[in-house]
Amino acid sequence: MAKKINLIIDGIPVTVDEGTTILQAAKQLNIHIPTLCYHDDLCIAGNCRVCVVEMKGARTLPASCAMPVAEGMEVMTNTIKVRTARKHIIDLLLSEHNAKCTTCYKNGNCELQNLASEYKISEPMFIDLVPHKNYQMDAYSPSIIKDDSKCIRCQRCVRTCEELQHVSALGVAYKGEKMKISTFFENPMFEVVCTNCGQCVNRCPTGALIERNYLDEVWDAIYNPDKHVVVQTAPAVRVALGEDLGLAPGEIVTGKMVSALRRLGFDSVLDTDFTADLTIMEEGFELLGRLKKALVDKDTSVKLPMATSCSPGWIKFIEHTYPEYLDNLSTCKSPQQMFGALVKTYYAKKRNIDPAKIVSVSIMPCTAKKFEADRPEMRSSGYKDVDYVLTTRELAIMIKQAGIEFNALSESHCDSIMGDSTGAAVIFGATGGVMEAALRTAYEVVTGREVPFDGLNITPVRGMDGVREASVKIENTVPEWKFLEGAVLKTVVAHGLTNAKKVMDAVKSGKGDWHFIEIMACPGGCIGGGGQPIPTNAEIRQKRAEAIYREDAGMKIRKSHENPEVVAIYKEFLHEPNGHKSHELLHTHYKERQRY
Repeated sequence: MAKKINLIIDGIPVTVDEGTTILQAAKQLNIHIPTLCYHDDLCIAGNCRVCVVEMKGARTLPASCAMPVAEGMEVMTNTIKVRTARKHIIDLLLSEHNAKCTTCYKNGNCELQNLASEYKISEPMFIDLVPHKNYQMDAYSPSIIKDDSKCIRCQRCVRTCEELQHVSALGVAYKGEKMKISTFFENPMFEVVCTNCGQCVNRCPTGALIERNYLDEVWDAIYNPDKHVVVQTAPAVRVALGEDLGLAPGEIVTGKMVSALRRLGFDSVLDTDFTADLTIMEEGFELLGRLKKALVDKDTSVKLPMATSCSPGWIKFIEHTYPEYLDNLSTCKSPQQMFGALVKTYYAKKRNIDPAKIVSVSIMPCTAKKFEADRPEMRSSGYKDVDYVLTTRELAIMIKQAGIEFNALSESHCDSIMGDSTGAAVIFGATGGVMEAALRTAYEVVTGREVPFDGLNITPVRGMDGVREASVKIENTVPEWKFLEGAVLKTVVAHGLTNAKKVMDAVKSGKGDWHFIEIMACPGGCIGGGGQPIPTNAEIRQKRAEAIYREDAGMKIRKSHENPEVVAIYKEFLHEPNGHKSHELLHTHYKERQRY
């Protein structure tokens, strides 16, 4: 049991655990202390000093985010000395900041802007003391734009890239007034090890890192009478979109979102969840096929464990970091890309529309999806399968631009052909969801019975632990899968690329004897994606995850193989999972990339 510490903050006594910082203790009293470099997900840095407080008996003003409490400590958070110091710190940051706030993409959602407003800094005092700098903008990436003129060097992005993701695409270069956030040899982010996950974007307090937006291109397509614009929406979008539109985290807004998309002018509103169900069919049968080859045919060339391939950030990470395991990836495309390929083939044929006139738009919780859509591997339809990817944040902007009162909208359902889905598809949005959905189907295919977990809820793969293992024993199989009788299917789930490294290092060392691996690049999975509403933290991710599972529980059909539209597409078009047509449109391979 932690030792208790008694202190006083602004005249109010408080008792906290030993090791608690002044900032954390103040939060317990609902006392707001401003921060910039601090983030709940990251280690403490104490770089910006905006969070300074006054301490009785101390000569200097400590940073509250980094100062642990001590017995009998008396802290003042709102003295003249503190306010003056904070104001000067904010003023200094503004003096070398590109303050074109009205045209900044983060206008209205910028932490520095909010602090400048809070402290009423209208006439910067130090601007004449700062020498002119030739700032650079890196806009080569299809996913992320980096603008040094708006960087305050808080290093949140550096810590995110190193701690959360173990990528280290961003780092600190030079010293003193020349210090900047840079990439390896100052190469464009597009050319380095960056996975496009967007976690840096999600934690940047200013507009120094933003997603590349395609709002104008999508609006132009909608207004073009010669184009048929189809939109798909990922499962994690519907439990987060409301946060940017005045609702609390974890509100499910599926029906209102569909109505809003129709109001925006999309010709057809469909659902990525449909191809999430399709992914389970393709991926599940791929796993079973690999197991058969390994166990029955004794084919030593079969690559196990098989790893999921839904997360484009994870795909680029393995291309750079573990290229020797690329053949262990499922050959399935992500649900987004499966959808894009089918929109311009199956959907076009069913609707009798020239695929050249179809514009395929996806709404994703992810910035890496923008990069994925641009990959040369994603043109199996004969066209670019997905034309434009918008984040959850971009959709919220479109809704506001259109003057739609979101909360007043009635609820509606997605269109048919590629709009039906199951609860198994919904849970793709949370870490462990792909694994759970796959097990629901694979176990039933092999045994003819539902997976032996209460209410289909495979709880061992759920939760926010970084790495989670689960095993399922296969018993009383149907005749064609008799070779799996008594086998124990070993699985592991990881989210965040630091945890992905732990899993892959275990595989590499021979300690990880799993059959199936699920990895999502972002903390919490897609619910914590780099394109989700800002802010995000552990509490918000948890609320989004809970909403995901609530929606799953409320679905009439909760197993992918029971989706009637999935059954129909195999009957009419694809013929069989992992068949010739499926491999032509829905599967791919990836390539080794240099780590630099």
